[in-house]
Order: sequence, then structure tokens, then C-alpha cells
Amino acid sequence: MQSVGRVLSCMVFLLIFANSTLSFAAPKAELWSRWQENAEQSTTRIVHTAWGQFLSKYLLISESGSANLLRYAAVSADDKRALDQYIAELAVAPLPKLNRVEQKALWINLYNALTVRTILDHYPVKSIRDIRSGWFNPGPWDLKLVKVAGVEISLNDIEHRILRPIWLDNRVHYAVNCASLGCPNLQIEPFTAANMDRLLDKAAHDYVNSPRGVDLASGKLTLSSIYDWFPIDFGNSETSLLAHLEQFADPALAAKLKSYQGSISYQYSWDLNQE
Repeated sequence: MQSVGRVLSCMVFLLIFANSTLSFAAPKAELWSRWQENAEQSTTRIVHTAWGQFLSKYLLISESGSANLLRYAAVSADDKRALDQYIAELAVAPLPKLNRVEQKALWINLYNALTVRTILDHYPVKSIRDIRSGWFNPGPWDLKLVKVAGVEISLNDIEHRILRPIWLDNRVHYAVNCASLGCPNLQIEPFTAANMDRLLDKAAHDYVNSPRGVDLASGKLTLSSIYDWFPIDFGNSETSLLAHLEQFADPALAAKLKSYQGSISYQYSWDLNQE
């Protein structure tokens, strides 16, 4: 009986250890080359009206740097079906016949719509990490959530095998939303080829100038853990990271960052971004 107890204790320890450590191991950007094909001169446009209507109805815009909140509990059955239909339409879009910016908008919107749908499918939950991909994988990021062009796709596939390695744009971290209070905001409008740079810059600016992204209130610099999880995307050095933050910071914050000489700590809230 004692040996059984030891085994159970070890299993509990391993689960706790995995939950607190392995779950925070950020995936590397590893290119999934099949999604590189594009038609650069294409003028084909994907319509994201349904996603925009969903956001305008259920997303609450925050003030003073707090996270935008989604009214998950209020989503009607009809609107959930409309969200499912929107995702289904993106899944059969003619990706190789789109130009690169149109593809980028599609993948960002698909990621965010899938995240919202996943929360709705499991609601109520206190955190997205309560939805597990497996015993040692808190969060749904490795679950195959949709078939795109007949290929099963997960959230991690979209972010780390498609968006990050194809576009090499660190602003993508401000665009994809993980349904958490610590995450950059879910934007009120869909990403499109026309608004891409404006909306990415806005998302980066909003996050950097909120205490969820950059907090110097106590005189000590505390950053979002996003910058700790993906250092290579922000120059792989504190100097490069601070230069990135200064680029999107308001003048007063930029001046403080430029002169900062102390240590850096990191924080993140996985609490659900619900009303």
C-alpha cells in the first residue's frame, strides 16, 4: 500500500510540475511550407462581415488599459451558428489564389474566431487553460479545431507554423487573442488587407501602453510574459526588446524605457476575458 501511495504521490507531483512548467514552454516558429503558396497580384477579397457583426454585438471595449471583454454568456444560439458558418467559409477559402496580406488577415481572424468558438463550446470556464489538449497540455492550442483545404489545423499550427514563420512580423503577437486578461486585446473590427498595418500598429500601441504589457508604476519594469516566451521575435536581447517597446510607447513611457537600467520581471493573467 505504501508503494501505491508513493506512485500516486509521484503522479500528482508530475501533473503539478507539468502544469506549472511544461505548459509555459512556448512553441518555436517552425514553417509549414504548404501554406506559403500565394498569388501576389490577386485582387480576390475574403469577406469578414460576419465576424465584424459578432464582435460589434458581444465585445466590450475597455478603458484605461484594461482588457476588452467578451460577453460569452450572452451569445445566442443563432449567433454561435453564424460564427460556425463564418469559420466554415474561411476553411474553404481559395488560399493559394489570395495575396499575402489577404492570407494574413484570414489566418488572424480564423485564429481569433476559433478561440472564441472553443470558449463557447466549453463555457463556463474560468480560464482557457481549463480546456486541455491532453494530460500535460493545459489549453486547447494543440487540438485540431478545423480542416482548412482538407488539412486539420490547430491554434498552434496557425500561430507558430503559419503566421510567425511566414510573415516574420512580431506584431502578430498583438493580433492573435488567447481569451485571457493578460493577452493583447481582441480588436473590435476584423483584420483585412486594407486595415492590416493600421490595426496591427494600434494593437501594439494599446498593449504596450497598458500595464498588462508594460508596467513601470513602481519604478521597476514588469512586462507581459509574451516578451519572455518569444524573445527571438523581439530581437533576442533586452536592448532590442526595449527598442521595440519604445517604438509603440507614448512619449512619456518611451522616455522612461530609454533611460531604464534595472532588472525586468514578467507577469501574465490567464483569467478569462469575460464580462
